[in-house]
Amino acid sequence: MITNQQVRKLRLLDGQGIAKEVAALRVGMDAKTARKYRRRGKLPSEVVSMDRNWRTRRDLFAEVWPEIEAKLQVNAGLEAKTLFADLQRRFPGRFADGQLRTLQRQVKSWRAQSGPAKEVFFAQVHHPGRLAASDFTRCTDLGVTINGSPFEHMLYHFVLTYSNWEAVTVCFSESFESLSEGLQNALWELGAAPQMHRTDRLTAAVQPGIEGPESFKQRYQALLSHYGMQGQAIQAGKGNENGDAEQSHHQFKRAVDQALMMRGSRDFTSRDSYLEFLRELCGQQNAGRAVRLAEEVALLRPLPSHRLEACKRLRVRVETGSIIKVQTNVYSVASRLIGEWVDARLYAERVEVWYAQKMVEQLPRLRGRGKHRIDYRHVIDWLVRKPGAFADYRYREDLFPSSHFRMAYDVLRQRQPARSAKEYLRILHLAARESEAGVEAVLVALLKEDGRMDAAAVGERLRQQGQVPQATEVTVAAVDLSVYDALLDGKEAEDGEGQGREGEAGSVSEGAASASLPDQLRGAGAAGAAGRAELRAVPAGAGAA
Repeated sequence: MITNQQVRKLRLLDGQGIAKEVAALRVGMDAKTARKYRRRGKLPSEVVSMDRNWRTRRDLFAEVWPEIEAKLQVNAGLEAKTLFADLQRRFPGRFADGQLRTLQRQVKSWRAQSGPAKEVFFAQVHHPGRLAASDFTRCTDLGVTINGSPFEHMLYHFVLTYSNWEAVTVCFSESFESLSEGLQNALWELGAAPQMHRTDRLTAAVQPGIEGPESFKQRYQALLSHYGMQGQAIQAGKGNENGDAEQSHHQFKRAVDQALMMRGSRDFTSRDSYLEFLRELCGQQNAGRAVRLAEEVALLRPLPSHRLEACKRLRVRVETGSIIKVQTNVYSVASRLIGEWVDARLYAERVEVWYAQKMVEQLPRLRGRGKHRIDYRHVIDWLVRKPGAFADYRYREDLFPSSHFRMAYDVLRQRQPARSAKEYLRILHLAARESEAGVEAVLVALLKEDGRMDAAAVGERLRQQGQVPQATEVTVAAVDLSVYDALLDGKEAEDGEGQGREGEAGSVSEGAASASLPDQLRGAGAAGAAGRAELRAVPAGAGAA
């Protein structure tokens, strides 16, 4: 756009007799444009621009526009590309592909002038200490690995809307237990609670067929009441109403991605090291929010005296297969509990089994529905007695602790089809009774050697490996108490004045002993009346090694 300063400079250069083309180039103006302003004799600000009301080209869609407009009035969501494809189908050869852009401009103009009203978003004022927002976000796209294995996880993200102070908790599903644990972690790290807590509809946390929305609502309200907060939920499909949490997701995940780039690796040695990485990053993010956070802390509510237990309790009965069913998932327990009622406590990442007010099992919580986890140690005692049940056992795949056990079973099926199940179960029983790691090491060796593969061979090799050479025996000689007599027979030491007293033998300096004598005797008392060092109790027998 030409400015007044460019035109004034152009006039100055023209007055100096500089060639017109050169003068136009110097002021950054095209030669044709320069001629126009020379001819007008006015500055750009003095020229009143008039929008033309005529077309320079023929309207290619004039004849079909009434049809297009009628369709847009019925359904304003129709795209110009869809309408153009319909025209090409109904009028073959009349409209070229390059005319699509013309129709798009006309449709856009119609929507702005005659289309339906668009949704209006209203900016909100945030008040300190009033509102906190939270939500779950998936972090698979970050590419984090633990010892080379992908770490698929989620983050429960909590943020104060006024100061933007944030806290995160690693979780693996949108469940009430994850919500409860993440919310309480954030509140206790903050040291206070806001007046209100905003979330989405939390429909993903209500597992269909397991608990109804009313049951979930009661548990959630109990959690909020414990901390004196009120709950807010946004409208369905209106994620913008929880925009503080949504935008915080984007900003925090971008910060994590940048920090991982600076770190030079996305692999961590353990989950704890990754959690420490996230804690440090949260601390860095919150460091710049200290001033506004201080305003909020003064208005936040104090915390109660204790946290709520972030778990769901279910009373289930141990079935005859030594299993319990917890929210459509199957877990094994000790067979001695068959027929008994036990309490299953579901936490975000574990399931605790309690009987008679004692925890008898702690198991990793299964993610999803219809999953199963059978610990062979719970059933192997009876499965060894019933080897025929192994072939068609519903949860047979859980009875292979590792790939090497599965490979050993496959070898047994090839070599001893009739006894493969019995021999494998005896090997598994050996692993439960002795050591799973030890048995697996033996299986690895036998598979590599391609030698004899049965329970007897595994047991024999395991016993050979168990014969560890005995540790070197250390013999400590008994202390000869006559050594101390040499100290008692020594010459009396001189006193602090430098005046010596006669003793029964040669002198020995009080304090540091001579290099030829043992070090200062531990437990020695002050000199007696006879000038000898009086000993306290000296233990008889061998001293410590």
